[in-house]
Order: sequence, then C-alpha cells, then structure tokens
Amino acid sequence: MAPTQYINRPIPTISLRDFPSRIDEITHQLVDAAENHGFFTIVDHDIPPETVSQMFEQSARFFNQDDATKQKVPFSPQHNAGWEKNKQVRPSTGAADRKESYQMQFGSGMDGRWLGEGTLPGFKSQALDFMHRVQSVSEKLLVCLARGLGFNDDYFVKAHDVRRSESQTVCRLLHYFETEKKVDPTGEVFHRAGAHADWDTLTLLFQKPGEYGLEICPGREVSTDFGYGDAWTKVEPDVESNAIVCNIGDLLMSWSDDRFKSTFHRVKAPCEEGDFYGERYSIAFFNQPCRDAVIQGPGKKYPAVTGEEFTRNAMQRNYKAVQDKLKSKAP
Repeated sequence: MAPTQYINRPIPTISLRDFPSRIDEITHQLVDAAENHGFFTIVDHDIPPETVSQMFEQSARFFNQDDATKQKVPFSPQHNAGWEKNKQVRPSTGAADRKESYQMQFGSGMDGRWLGEGTLPGFKSQALDFMHRVQSVSEKLLVCLARGLGFNDDYFVKAHDVRRSESQTVCRLLHYFETEKKVDPTGEVFHRAGAHADWDTLTLLFQKPGEYGLEICPGREVSTDFGYGDAWTKVEPDVESNAIVCNIGDLLMSWSDDRFKSTFHRVKAPCEEGDFYGERYSIAFFNQPCRDAVIQGPGKKYPAVTGEEFTRNAMQRNYKAVQDKLKSKAP
C-alpha cells in the first residue's frame, strides 16, 4: 500500500447564530457545503461547551466499566443499540475497527439496553438530555437541507421524528484504544476506523480537544475505492469555537438525487511523529429517518424505498463487501 498523501482543503464553517433571521443565508451556505464538500463544521449552535464536556465524562464512565458489566447491554443488530467491542469490520480494511462503542436510541429500542442506576447513576437522564439537544440542532440543519432540495421546510424534520416508535436515529459513544507508539518505516497506514461513508442522512460528530485522528477524502465521484490512493485531509478538533463536525451520509446523497455528496472518512491509527497515540473519545449522532419514511429525491432518480429498507440494503451491501474483502485477503 502506498504511503498516505495529504492535502490541506478548506472545510466550510457555518454559524447558526440568529437562525430564524438568517435562515436563507444559512441555507445557501449549507447547500454549497453539501454539494461541493460533503463535510462542514457548525458553530454558534447553542450546545454549551460544558454540556459537551459532561457528556464525554459520562462516556468515560460507561467505558471504564469492566467488560462483564458492559456485556449486560450487548449490541442488538435488530434494535441497532447496545455495546460492542472490536466488532465493526470495514470493507476498506477487512479488519475490525480498534474501538468499542455504545449506541443509544430515544425510544423502545433501548429497552433492556441501559445500565441500571445502581451501576451508572444519572447516566441515562444526562445522555437523553444531550441527545435531545443535538436533535434540536439537527432539525435546524434538516430544515435548510429540505429547502435546498425544494421540499417543505418540515419535510426532513417529520421524516426524522425521534418521538415516534419508528425512529431510527442513534447516538454512538466511541472509545478508541491507546495505540503503541511505534513508527512504521514502510509508511503503510492502518486505521482505528477504516475508510467508509456513513449510511445515514446527516452525521454530527463531537471530538475531544487534542485527540486527533479524523481524516476526510473527496466525494466518490473523484475518489478511488474507499479513498485508497487519494489525498486525505486531517480534521482536528476546534476547541475555541466549540465546533461540531458534520457530514452528509449515503441516504441523503440518494435522497438528493446525488446532488449532496456523501464523503469518505476514517480515523487513522497513529504511526508517525505528531500523531495522537492515546485513548480517543468521540460522539457521533446519526440522523436516520423513521422506518416508514419514504426515501426518494425530488427528481426521482432512484426508486422509492422506506427508511427501513434503505438501512437494511446498506447493511447487506456492507456485509457482502466485507466478505469479498476477506476472500481477497485469503491465501
């Protein structure tokens, strides 16, 4: 594998300040970012820095439990919720990501998948409060994206209503394990999370200050398979502005008739001077439409499918791609 090439690309920063009076300006900026970058950051989003810090503290509390305790809330593919460790395999690598995660939902999908108050007092209430705050920010972005595609303002908001039992939106706490500090003289890059595009509508990502690793690649119309051979750009946490990193997912790319770009990204494992070798925490909020929401762009480029069908098809494609990758690696 060739050494990774890097290039500095501007990543748009969009302020949500005075949202009601600036909605047209914000919509223009957001649509431009979705069409030409696929990644952007948002600031002035009204989630205080201390609220984000407190959620990271709760995340550390959860992951600091022993594995036997966390195994009491195991990941359920059916409900897309729960804890798993070294399980997520990317087609780009054919190997499990070097991390553990805990995926949370708003409703009944979490039945039996919260650790009890006796183990983690206050965790559930604080997690749900944080999730509702992020959902509120997401809905502002969804209004702008709907406007940009010519839909009614509430089109995407209704399709992603987390109050409904059909909701699929999830919040994933992520813990990447500390990596041995060893420089690879070959220049080959391995990954804490292999190169991939998200399946959802829109992802909002929170990173801890100083815990670097996120890298992005251009949209797939200019990329090779999973970004291999292309130039990557490092996305470092912006501490001063309390920025949230956002990216378009495959579902919105389809929903926009490919107008908005779902972009490859990864979390590179450290392998050279200047990289971050310690534990890495992040929080990803995946806006996913309700299971019965109808997914079809304004130009009807693709056949209509439900949110449930789109997710299931994406999981099946990922599984097949992983199996193909493993076969190609077999001696």
